[in-house]
Amino acid sequence: MAAAAGYGHTVPLSDGGKAFCIIYSVIGIPFTLLFLTAVVQRVTIHVTRRPVLYFHVRWGFSKQMVAIVHAVLLGFITVSCFFFIPAAVFSVLEDDWNFLESFYFCFISLSTIGLGDYVPGEGYNQKFRELYKIGITCYLLLGLIAMLVVLETFCELHELKKFRKMFYVKKDKDEDQVHIIEHDQLSFSSITDQAASMKEDQKQNEPFVATQASAYSDGSVDH
Repeated sequence: MAAAAGYGHTVPLSDGGKAFCIIYSVIGIPFTLLFLTAVVQRVTIHVTRRPVLYFHVRWGFSKQMVAIVHAVLLGFITVSCFFFIPAAVFSVLEDDWNFLESFYFCFISLSTIGLGDYVPGEGYNQKFRELYKIGITCYLLLGLIAMLVVLETFCELHELKKFRKMFYVKKDKDEDQVHIIEHDQLSFSSITDQAASMKEDQKQNEPFVATQASAYSDGSVDH
């Protein structure tokens, strides 16, 4: 994937390959980020917001407390399913890896660091190597989405929102008042311009209406 971890064990050697890699990265990275953003937003609705709202409305629990418990449980499930269990699987499938090295590979990959010092499926005696590589690709894609969903879930917590506000740049009240006054002046000037243009249109139409009315009255007198 264009925006995922780049291990560096497979690199282009020719100039044409390097140029293609640059163009592919420039196009692929934004589209990959858009894809991940769209998927994470939809998954977050079903995995985070609806369960929290359900427990809050149905059982009457505090929404903040439900959100905290849900975020902790979701983080624990994600770490178990995408770190500990895959690390145990990799330690069995890879002959030279122990559990710590396998967990290290999972963390480096899903955090999109990708150092390339541990790459699965590179052994010569690896059985079903192509299928194994496809499975690893699916694991990395699903794991990356799960990590982003967990981060989005924690970012929606009320306590973290208050913590993030500490780092926001505060605007001075004088600047806000100046912006409001400028906005009001612009809106007032636009309204006066519209009123002036309407008056000009009425003045232009008044002689035409008056001449028609006078012509109609003269014709009725003649009859």
